[in-house]
Amino acid sequence: MTEASTPPEWLGDAVIYQIYPQSYADSNGDGIGDLRGIAARLDYLVRLGVDTIWINPCFVSEFKDAGYDIEDYFTIAPRYGTNTDLAALIVRARSHGIRVMLDLVPGHTSHLHPWFLASADDPGDDRYIWSDSEQPPGDKWVASPGRRPGYYLPNFYAIQPALNFGYAQMDPAEPWREPVDAPGPRANRAALREIMAHWFDLGIAGFRVDMAYSLVKGDPDRSATAELWREMREWIDREYPDRVLLSEWGDPKQSVVAGIHSDFFLHFAGRALRSLWDNGQGSHSSDWVEVGSCYFAPEGGGSMRDFLAAWAEADEAIGKAGFVALPTANHDFSRLTCGTRTRDMVAPAFAFQLTWPSLPVIYYGDEIGMRYVPGLPDKEGSQLGTQARQGSRTPMQWDDTPGAGFSTAPADQFYLPIDQDPDRPSVAEQENDEDSLLNQVRRLIALRRQIPALGTGGTVEVLSDGYPFAYVRGGTHLVVVNPRAKAASLDVAGLAEARLLAGHGGVAIGTHAIDVEPFSYGVFELAEPR
Repeated sequence: MTEASTPPEWLGDAVIYQIYPQSYADSNGDGIGDLRGIAARLDYLVRLGVDTIWINPCFVSEFKDAGYDIEDYFTIAPRYGTNTDLAALIVRARSHGIRVMLDLVPGHTSHLHPWFLASADDPGDDRYIWSDSEQPPGDKWVASPGRRPGYYLPNFYAIQPALNFGYAQMDPAEPWREPVDAPGPRANRAALREIMAHWFDLGIAGFRVDMAYSLVKGDPDRSATAELWREMREWIDREYPDRVLLSEWGDPKQSVVAGIHSDFFLHFAGRALRSLWDNGQGSHSSDWVEVGSCYFAPEGGGSMRDFLAAWAEADEAIGKAGFVALPTANHDFSRLTCGTRTRDMVAPAFAFQLTWPSLPVIYYGDEIGMRYVPGLPDKEGSQLGTQARQGSRTPMQWDDTPGAGFSTAPADQFYLPIDQDPDRPSVAEQENDEDSLLNQVRRLIALRRQIPALGTGGTVEVLSDGYPFAYVRGGTHLVVVNPRAKAASLDVAGLAEARLLAGHGGVAIGTHAIDVEPFSYGVFELAEPR
């Protein structure tokens, strides 16, 4: 990849929608969402305004980690349908103006994958990381299940053996370490290209890459891992120049420069995302060191400074090489509607996300205010210490029927229980309410598409990083958000003639000040460019 390499033009205009497939739409009444169910809801996605969907892992798996334990990278898991169903979804989605991205898990396989089963019987196979010691070299190491003696290194759960992409540094005390150009790591890089090429050829637009930062071991500055992805980007630019990679890395200033097209600010990597959304009332790790409250909370004790500092650092490093991705939530983190932050409070968060120069990623159901549901049992490895990730994975709420329009199966067969709150929101309830969260999100997405200054390419000038948060995009459009339960004001002159384009609550622009009611936002066109 040359320094001047830029991502495909379509990515800069994208609004991405993450679908957790087992919880989105069930077409065959077995209680688990599937690909045909997604296809049946494409008209809804068109009306919402998204143009790219990312589907969590849907390949053959025993689902000990909800599909992030893959047994076959080339075959769709039967519970989701068939390869033919995916091909049909891709074609139908493109006819609706929607691209399909899949989830790639490059760093490990299932312990049932044929590659691993062969490696566990063959001491000469170095596709995985093995130690032939008589005792496990550390707490994480797992005894070989095959004829091969010794132990293997898993990436996450014990059933997820790490693929060997080599070590950045050798250590005589750890003789299992191999360099990145050893035969095993080279074979795994070739296999990674083969997997991507297979699905690119079927028509997918790209991959969200799981744990992209973790492939090369013993790589404290991740430079060797960055070099691996730089090699992959050069191949993609040459063979599939309109395809993209969206990474789970959490450090865009490094990953995007290395060749990833877009990287998330993530809940487990620094304060940038948590300082926005994490109120500590959902899926929260005791390991996260917090400094103060999050900004988007009714209590109003947060600050935008952590986010803005991380954004400025990433934006300067990235230049035109790619984008920072900003999610509302994801399958591992709490939803926007969580605890004391109820769904009537989250519209300002969407106003910010959809007018900031990052790549917006909407987690399914957030657009109607589906809540993080506490107290659910573990499902397919979702409970990770204190992180109860299942609370963000409940079935999509399409209507007000007992099954919420998700499935016709008996409730006890649902992948996870439907939210039992009698006041739970639904698409049907909000569809015809012009002031509903759903329709506000639709208008904000439409506004982003209509006005280039609100997208990834427009400049941003921050007027206030407190309450309210106010900024000017492209020198032509003002955005003001107040997500707290207390009114806020900002002393600023020269904006009184601005024209409201979209808003909720009350934002009053006077000659010398802006006054904002609780839980309010406004997007304005300035009378004169700044």
